[in-house]
Amino acid sequence: MAEATTRVEIDTWPEQRTRGHRIPGSRYTSREFFDQEWDGMWTKVWLLLGRASELPNPGDWQMEPVGREEILMVRQTDGTVKAFYNVCQHRGNPLVDGGKGSVRRFVCKYHSWAFMPNGELNFAPDKEDFPDGNPCGKVRLKELACETFAGFVWVNMDPEPVSLKQYLGPIWHAWSALELDGWRRTMARTAWLPCNWKVVLDNFNESYHVPTVHMAATPDTDRKKIRGHINTYYKETRFDLANEGHNRMVMQGGYGVGSTDKEGNILEPLASQLRAWEIDPARFKGNPEATRSALQEAKRRLGPARGYTHYAKVPDEQLTDAFHYTLFPNFAVSVWSDGFHFLRARPHPDDPEQCLFDNWWYSSPAAIEDGVGHQGGAFLPQSDDEVRMIDYRTESIGPGIEDDVRVFVTQQRGFRSRGFEGVYLSNQEKRIRRYHELIDDYIAGKQPKPKR
Repeated sequence: MAEATTRVEIDTWPEQRTRGHRIPGSRYTSREFFDQEWDGMWTKVWLLLGRASELPNPGDWQMEPVGREEILMVRQTDGTVKAFYNVCQHRGNPLVDGGKGSVRRFVCKYHSWAFMPNGELNFAPDKEDFPDGNPCGKVRLKELACETFAGFVWVNMDPEPVSLKQYLGPIWHAWSALELDGWRRTMARTAWLPCNWKVVLDNFNESYHVPTVHMAATPDTDRKKIRGHINTYYKETRFDLANEGHNRMVMQGGYGVGSTDKEGNILEPLASQLRAWEIDPARFKGNPEATRSALQEAKRRLGPARGYTHYAKVPDEQLTDAFHYTLFPNFAVSVWSDGFHFLRARPHPDDPEQCLFDNWWYSSPAAIEDGVGHQGGAFLPQSDDEVRMIDYRTESIGPGIEDDVRVFVTQQRGFRSRGFEGVYLSNQEKRIRRYHELIDDYIAGKQPKPKR
């Protein structure tokens, strides 16, 4: 007899109040506000940067830019990862120029000062010539707080930050159940966009735009009848806001407009998803809504034997639906049962009207081994996991996201207009207002305090 399993429920997040922020266009264009954000917010929060699996050996390093800083992440001999500012402590020259590598020592190209992977200065030419004594043993690279979680390296520039677990709040538990540390990147495209980073996060904090931007709907379309391969209708979507400032939308997946032809036959990609889990699409002719529960049952029954070990620790809804998170301040991710869509925006070093945008995909080991797709999009749309820097004007940043990028660019133009007097938001866009109010709180020196 099969052993009974206890159903895992979606956790409940507390209600949150907003203060009615009007979000004027100047927040996206002002250099003065851009500077306030950097000093008051960016240097006080945990930021998701490198992937721990890309640093397998001692001395392996990655470097990622975040606004005015370049962060160097290095694997240590004890297996931990340390993070340093990418700058020599002699005369301020950057230590590395590329994105990743492996070293025995970091040697500055200006005067050959050499730092060990743990940040210690190991060699300085003419060490006897320094009035303050030999700098070796006295000088170290400037280190910043660094933790690993969900397979990623996270850093915080605040000298005395809260722990990453405290910062993430309910996300820590939910993502631990998914075993994300073993999931592998299967596509990565990055581009500089002519818009403020908040334009990107505002967009991914709501699904109100989906029928218009992604499905060419008209303003007169009955939104109760609009269904994509995920259901974005607000009355059937779960909206959550955590005390820590992060947000979640849970949108039903697996059926809807575009899933059947005129005769009611199930179309791709839903048909292939059903077959992959030993379900005959013909059973659901004219009844695509029933595929959602059928997929949940089949994955629950067949998944463990196929290597989907995380299925036992997640709610049924996670097996079909989109759990879309926006982590304060700059990371959005749709987490499906077998893959996640990584969307990140980083500020330009000195221009508030530009940002660096990442559109990446990750898949679980079992999904890669099985050769099946996940509900969020095409499986393995790129043949390797190397990051491709593209020009968004001439190259595709990825199916679907192209639609969003077109709006990012035009919206930034609109924010420059003196005719824009501030937002008029629906309740389903509440998370946008909360995001901006939280930015202001950080600038004012008030960080969120968990109430649990």
